[in-house]
Amino acid sequence: MALVPGGVRPRFGGAPGGVPIPNSLPVPDGNGVHGNGSNGVNGDAASPGRLQTAAPPPREEAPVAAPNGAGGNTTGIASFLLTEMEMPEDTDDADFDEEMLRLSHKVHTLLVDELGGQQFKADDRDRLRPVAQQVMNDVLKDEKPLMPKRKAVLLEEVLNEVLGFGPMQYLLNDPTISEIMVNSPTDIFIERKGKICRSRRKFVNEAHVMNIVDRIVRPLGKTANARTPMVDGRLPDGSRVNIVIPPLALNGPSMSIRKFFQKKLDSESLVGFGSMTEGMRLFLEAAVKARMNMIIAGGTGSGKTTTLNIVSNFIPQGERVVTIEDAAELQVYIPNLVRLESRPKNIEGEGEVTIRDLVKNALRMRPDRVIVGECRGGETLDMLQAMNTGHEGSLSTVHSNTPRDTISRLETLCLMSGLELPIRVISKQISSAVNLIVQQARLSDGSRKITHITEVQGMEGDTLLLQDIFVFEQKGRSAEGKVIGRHRATGFRPKCVHEIESRGYNLPRNLFQPD
Repeated sequence: MALVPGGVRPRFGGAPGGVPIPNSLPVPDGNGVHGNGSNGVNGDAASPGRLQTAAPPPREEAPVAAPNGAGGNTTGIASFLLTEMEMPEDTDDADFDEEMLRLSHKVHTLLVDELGGQQFKADDRDRLRPVAQQVMNDVLKDEKPLMPKRKAVLLEEVLNEVLGFGPMQYLLNDPTISEIMVNSPTDIFIERKGKICRSRRKFVNEAHVMNIVDRIVRPLGKTANARTPMVDGRLPDGSRVNIVIPPLALNGPSMSIRKFFQKKLDSESLVGFGSMTEGMRLFLEAAVKARMNMIIAGGTGSGKTTTLNIVSNFIPQGERVVTIEDAAELQVYIPNLVRLESRPKNIEGEGEVTIRDLVKNALRMRPDRVIVGECRGGETLDMLQAMNTGHEGSLSTVHSNTPRDTISRLETLCLMSGLELPIRVISKQISSAVNLIVQQARLSDGSRKITHITEVQGMEGDTLLLQDIFVFEQKGRSAEGKVIGRHRATGFRPKCVHEIESRGYNLPRNLFQPD
């Protein structure tokens, strides 16, 4: 048995702190890098002239007591490692199987012939149910008898094929599922409560998937074909969908759907989920109402859009707001609201309207604030200029992993504007435009938390000064795999507090005191 160095958790999911692991699994070498070569690089030969140390002969290690009273039993640890490496299967959809897919497809085919081209809407479910049930009963006469529960499930699947989005409709109706990922007709994965698992759902073939794709994109005035194999869109409930079809998608049509919660989330919900504390909520609310410019940053799926939705609803109801997005998904509940959405090129390669075009036009629409769903190109420079020219309190999101990375990301995006500006000029634009960075992260247990609220405090020489106001400290993981940690104030009183309070939004005196 080999030992993991104390306190180091290997990347492949092993147990921490000197717990024995099977020799068959990779172990960090002397340089802390996984590999078989003595130079610490994955299996590469050592470079000439470098000091090489011969690997000691294998020997039996003395047993070491596992933490938490595990008693050094490696069987449980090995099974834990194996569990982390396997993809779990969704157990909440036990009624769907290959037989259900075959029968629903057969009934649907005959039902379409029976309807003879009649058009139905999603709310025609009750009107269509008797016809579908009659066709289903006729088909089942030649099949093995089904239990009443299976018959009811089959009928709903048939109705979903006619009025909904086929096998995916059940997943779309499930409020506990946040993402649906279709990799191929037979590979569908979901994210439920922050964890990804394989769904039992399947499509019959690629033509079946393309039929559903057509239902999604046609109402949007878009097409998915060989000339436009990548399409962004949204479902009727506002859920965001990205579609890639062959020849770009090698395993068949692919769909990625990020669902919207039907229940409106508010800031109290995030506090209840543990995504932030009540003190952080009070500070963000005061900062938005006092028109502080804010960037919400984080990785993919970290909850940036959710936080942007919640923070944007702190905006006073009497202000005029313009939102700009690639695919409309923001839910801003303000009376004087204008929603703009970019448009890709058409089949002839014309008619494109970019986010940057919309940002420039938005400044002529007399907005009090501009909200850009995500800055990912040259529009970042226009956004910063808007923040600096009378549109204080504007909001946007970017992809980055830390507050310092957010600054670097903004600088890089500004350079994509095509203007040859010195990096120092861009940095000064950022320092004067951005007041706060709200950093999001999706942790290892699937939970999403605000990990930093950081103030941009200006420049010192060529360096932007950042000061953390609130941070999340992760201390470990529980036996169930839950992240253990807490939010805390760093003890620094932000410079923007004076401006916030001068606008009439007073904060508790002890809000920034460390626990």
